[in-house]
Amino acid sequence: MSMHELMPFLKSLWTVWFFAMFIAAVAWAMWPSRRQNMEEMGRIPLEDDPTRPASKKA
Repeated sequence: MSMHELMPFLKSLWTVWFFAMFIAAVAWAMWPSRRQNMEEMGRIPLEDDPTRPASKKA
């Protein structure tokens, strides 16, 4: 079997592999036991930075 004959099979295999990895990453992030941790990390951008001085408003 030459590489030209294998290419369509290998391309579809990579597509399936990446789709499975995507589904696994989404399942890992949405798993119920991780909910509180994900909510805490989602609030990080909204919190004030305690190490940064507050800006002075004129």
